[in-house]
Amino acid sequence: MSIAEATQTVAHDPEGRNISISCDGQLVNEERATKSAEFVWTTIEEAFEYSNQHGDSIPPERSLFDFIQEKLEKTNFSDEDKRLCLDSCKLWGAYVGDPIERQSLKFFRLEECIDGNNYFVASTYQRILQHVAKTALAQADIRFKQPVIKIETPPKDEQEPSRHQVTVTTASGEIHTFDQLVITCPLGWLKRNTESFNPQLPARFLQAINNISFGRLEKIFVKFPNAFWHSESESTQTTQANNAQSTNPVFAQFLEPTYTSHPKDIQWNQECLSLANLPSPCAQPILLFYTYGPCGTNIVNQIADLDENSSEYKQILTDILKPFYSKLPGYDPSSPSCKPSSVLATRWQLDPYAGNGSYCNFQVGLVAGDKDIEVLRSGDGIGAERGIWFAGEHTAPFVALGTTTGAYWSGERAAAQVCERVGLRSVGVGSSRDDSLPSAGRK
Repeated sequence: MSIAEATQTVAHDPEGRNISISCDGQLVNEERATKSAEFVWTTIEEAFEYSNQHGDSIPPERSLFDFIQEKLEKTNFSDEDKRLCLDSCKLWGAYVGDPIERQSLKFFRLEECIDGNNYFVASTYQRILQHVAKTALAQADIRFKQPVIKIETPPKDEQEPSRHQVTVTTASGEIHTFDQLVITCPLGWLKRNTESFNPQLPARFLQAINNISFGRLEKIFVKFPNAFWHSESESTQTTQANNAQSTNPVFAQFLEPTYTSHPKDIQWNQECLSLANLPSPCAQPILLFYTYGPCGTNIVNQIADLDENSSEYKQILTDILKPFYSKLPGYDPSSPSCKPSSVLATRWQLDPYAGNGSYCNFQVGLVAGDKDIEVLRSGDGIGAERGIWFAGEHTAPFVALGTTTGAYWSGERAAAQVCERVGLRSVGVGSSRDDSLPSAGRK
């Protein structure tokens, strides 16, 4: 946030009207929707506390969904309200990139974040990236489009045992040698490229890489000529000035639909954020859909080989999402405002440089997730022995795993480790973030 403020980056907390669309495509009564949302988020907070207090004794196969089901059975809710709560809690999948049934309760505490606002970077990360890259761009020798295929550390020189030599080979055949190397590749890349290291990485480090999972979050942007879901009676200025009192929907959750066809063995619930509610000049008539898990994989596979400017690409994504956005208030099939002008989807699962997925998560079956993260963070002695250090959100302090803050802190920590190793005085930034910090925020 300090960098955002310094660079005049617009960070916006998208508070406002949340709506739910039922399984049969109807707007859920606001009172029932509020009751369900309050139960879900209260229970998620209780699950964080339960995981913190009883993590050691919770069976690895127990999920967050199991916890919510058990809590729900102790309420006096009607069967209809119980079903609504179970359907509503599926939104957790869009936070971690996989279905809530896969979320480990034992290590649910690792999903907690530092308390605070859940900001959306409305004006994009461009200025933040320029700020943090300024020194490197001015002083470093940066080589783009040079995929690394091999990282080697020859035996130590007996004459200079404290000196390291790390050799990096790129796909074009270039060879570079360094004293110290910081690797910021995503966890998904590490999983697929452990054989690129010679000698092999330590067994416990390889185990940690294998144990920690990563999500399948994808995003789809649907742009319209106008934000048809906005009430014409509300001025743009009023909406932007006070989203909390606006009747325009900011967030919409579409529960498991019976009104559109989809693979029977895949959950097809969706959710979207309105970018028309962002502050000026960032507001645009765009719906940002979050999709994840098997559903996200299915969608990505359908557009895998298509040009994003092709009519087929646009048609496939429109066919998938029209059953959902057509349920929003203000939709008129005959209105030009309700026909997408453009569609764009991420394909991170197909991108090796994104790690073939999103950020780390903690799924059922995980036995020692906290220890695994500590191993990834410390490098299991690889730095001291070989001069190789690891950074990235999967090596962040527990309170920032899976976040941009965590990725930033991990870089500070790796820099401090290198400074200490080569005998330079470390400024101490990011080297010892406290994993016991109280936290109650969301990813």
